[in-house]
Amino acid sequence: MLQVNQAESIILNLVQPLDSERDVETIDLLTASGRILANPVTSKLDFPHWDNSAMDGYAVKFADVKDCNPENPISLEIVEEIPAGYQPQKQIESGQTARIFTGACMPQGADTVVMQEVTKREDDRVVILETPQPQEFVRYRGSFYQAGTPVLNPGIYLGAPEIAVLAALQCPQINVYRRPKVGIISTGNELVTPEQPLQVGQLVDSNQYALAVTLEEMGAEVIRFGILPDEREILQQTIAEAIVNTDFLLSTGGVSVGDYDYIEEILTALGAEIHIHFVAVKPGKPLTVAQFSDAQCLYFGLPGNPVSALVSFWRFVQPALKKLAGVNEAEWGPEFLMARSLQDLHSNGKRETYLWGKLNLGNDGYEFKLAGGSHSSGNLINLAGTTGLAVVPINETLIPAGELVQVLKISFTS
Repeated sequence: MLQVNQAESIILNLVQPLDSERDVETIDLLTASGRILANPVTSKLDFPHWDNSAMDGYAVKFADVKDCNPENPISLEIVEEIPAGYQPQKQIESGQTARIFTGACMPQGADTVVMQEVTKREDDRVVILETPQPQEFVRYRGSFYQAGTPVLNPGIYLGAPEIAVLAALQCPQINVYRRPKVGIISTGNELVTPEQPLQVGQLVDSNQYALAVTLEEMGAEVIRFGILPDEREILQQTIAEAIVNTDFLLSTGGVSVGDYDYIEEILTALGAEIHIHFVAVKPGKPLTVAQFSDAQCLYFGLPGNPVSALVSFWRFVQPALKKLAGVNEAEWGPEFLMARSLQDLHSNGKRETYLWGKLNLGNDGYEFKLAGGSHSSGNLINLAGTTGLAVVPINETLIPAGELVQVLKISFTS
C-alpha cells in the first residue's frame, strides 16, 4: 500500500500537460473567465497610455509652488481646463496652471498636480495654499507597464483582474488551453438518479453530481456516462468507448475487493497499465490509477463512498487535472495551511487521516473547526460546508485542541 506522497508523485508523473500549440483555442475576452492562458501576452501600448493626473486639482510647475504655505500662498493664472478624454491645447509656463481632473492628460510644461482641497479659486486664478511633493499625483506613461514586455504569463487562470488588464491593453481575443475532457462513470446495481423513486436498499448517486460540479468549476468539459450496473460486459464496453473520448476518466465504486468489483479486471483486459491499487489514506484507501497508452487517457477509479470519493478527488485528481490543463507547476497544489484546531482530532494512526470541517481566519491566524457528527466515509451530510481537511499523520492518534494542524484548503473555484 502506497503512502500518500508516493501516490501523488506517481500520478503527477503520469500526467502530460496539454500542448501549448496543438491544444490551444482563440476565444473572445468576455468568454475567457476561468480559462487558462496558453501563451504570453504582450501589448503595443504603454500603461498608462500617457502622463495623467491621479487627482482632481491643478497641474503646475513644481518650481512655482515649492515654497508656498498658508502664510505665503502662490497665485497662478488658470489657462485651461482639462477634463478626462480631452487633449491639452496649451503649454504651462511659469506662473500658470491648468484645472485638471482625475485621469486627464497632463499638459506640457506641468510636472505636479496640486489637489483642489489645498487651493482657493479666484475667478481665472487659483491660490495654492500648501507645497506638494515633486511630481505628486502624476501617473507617468509606461510607469505601470511598458509596451513590448510580457504583461501576463501562460499557465494562469483568467479572472476579473486579468480580464480587466487584457481589456485595458486592447486584447479583445486571447489564446487559452482547450478544456480538458473528463468522463464520469458511476457503478453499482444499488444506484439510482435523484429523479427515481428510492426502493429499499438503493442509494442515490450523489458522486456523479459532486464530481461533475467540481470539474466544471475547474474548467473541464464533463462527459457523463451515467450509472452502470455491476455487469462486466456493459462496464467494459462503456470504458472502452470512454477512454478514446476523454483525457481523464473517473469512475466511482467497483475498485475495492468485493465480488462485484470488476474494474481492475476490465482495465487489464483493455490493455491498461495499473500504477496504483491502494493508498494509506483515510477515507479513500481503494484508489485505482491506470494509463491507456493507446488512448492517451488516465483512469482514476475512486471509492464509491461519497466522502471517500470527494476526498480522493481533492487530494489526488485535482492536482493532476491542474497539470493536465496547463496550470503553472507552482499552482498544482494541493494548498496546505497551518491552523489551530478548536477540537481534539483523533485517528487510529494506521493511515494518513483527513478530517473535514471549516477553515477560518481568526485573530491569531487560521483556525480549524471539526464538523460535528460521525466522520464516516458514508456520512455525506456533515460534509456540507467543508472548507478544509485536517491531516492527522500516520502513527499519530491525537492532535489535541489548541495545537497546530496541517489543513488542506478546499477551494470551490478555479
